[in-house]
Amino acid sequence: MTSQNAGESTIKPTDLRGILKYVPMFRDHVFVIALDGSLVAHENFENVLLDIAVLRSLNIKVVLVHGVGQQLNALADLRKIAITNAHGEGKTDAQTLELATEVSALVSLSIMQGLTRNGLRCALCNGVRSKEVGIVKGEDQLFSGRVDKLDAALFNSLLEANTIPIVTPIAFNREGTSLRINSDLLAAELASQLDASKLVYLTTQDGLLVDGQPLTNLPVADLRALLTDEQSGISSRLHSKAQHAVQAIGAGVPRAHILDGRLFGALLNEIFDKVGIGTMVYSNEYQSIRRAMKVDAYSIYNITQNGVRSETLLDRSQVEIEAAIEDFLVYEIDGSIVACIHLQSYEDSRVVEIGSVYVQPFYQNKGVGRQMIEYAEFDAKQHGAQRMIAMTTQATNFFTKLCGFQEGSPEDLPAKRKTHYQANGRNSKILYKDL
Repeated sequence: MTSQNAGESTIKPTDLRGILKYVPMFRDHVFVIALDGSLVAHENFENVLLDIAVLRSLNIKVVLVHGVGQQLNALADLRKIAITNAHGEGKTDAQTLELATEVSALVSLSIMQGLTRNGLRCALCNGVRSKEVGIVKGEDQLFSGRVDKLDAALFNSLLEANTIPIVTPIAFNREGTSLRINSDLLAAELASQLDASKLVYLTTQDGLLVDGQPLTNLPVADLRALLTDEQSGISSRLHSKAQHAVQAIGAGVPRAHILDGRLFGALLNEIFDKVGIGTMVYSNEYQSIRRAMKVDAYSIYNITQNGVRSETLLDRSQVEIEAAIEDFLVYEIDGSIVACIHLQSYEDSRVVEIGSVYVQPFYQNKGVGRQMIEYAEFDAKQHGAQRMIAMTTQATNFFTKLCGFQEGSPEDLPAKRKTHYQANGRNSKILYKDL
């Protein structure tokens, strides 16, 4: 194992409780992780493999894709052979393909050795069938390929057998001819077709920068706009990853991450720390959520009455809802409100209480409630809140298992809210989450 001179981890042993809250969120989820060839050759790669071992110990299914750019350049220089491209982003002639095939085998072997040292099962997987790119802008791309078909059943069988599939950028077409596929593209295709929760690009560069400033949480629409802006300043080496991150999210992958794998603990910190250390690109999954308006008061009152009758919600009159309408968020589908949530700030907005969380029965167990909570967290953080609290009589598991809340006590409440809690006699569970 290397030292931490490549970077410092922000996760400490005392943060295990924070990590554990993510376990139920990601258990049995698929993460596709793309490794730059340069990272495989880096001194911190052993620590990257340890991070992957941690993911597997948490029952997260991992698919690995690797590139060969650095190794291909090095071998071409050694043998004094001119290659058409190093990173799979252009034409691949016969001698470039020959060298790429050779170094791909060596990189795959290195990854397999490292995973085996960490007690992990892995297998090279030929579950990708390729086809020729063909002619682009009048020029034959020769042995450059793209994905023709993915054998999802093969990948899933390996994952179910607790085996990490390793996918190389060399794939065969129907006739058995080798073609080279851009590894960023390959990872994006795998993530979308395997219904991955995350696509992670691990590289040896900083995350996305614009005007020298790091981009941390980036809506996919914003990244799409940056890619069309010639003045955005996105590094040419990261342009492909950014482009394919957009592609993956457009195909249904919720999150894509671009990380500097040279940093110790980069992978774990990005996934299990609420701040992260790289660039996270996310889909606009909150497009159905908006601030409530005065005309919504009647609808909110109507849908919450079911919760009132089951004693899961406090009774609020339509007048009370209308008076506090600016503090409500609603989830709207086809013009109809199907869920709501109320946000109450305390102590100069450092603490926010969520209440009146209700989802219409037809839309329950479909992720709507969790999206509402996630959006509420985002909104609260944007307004400077440091903690979110909730009180519930019947939804403890929802908050703790799915949303990462912890059970607290009256001492965790702001003074004003504590007095009200002790007076109402509902004996609700007190839950909190630090933002």
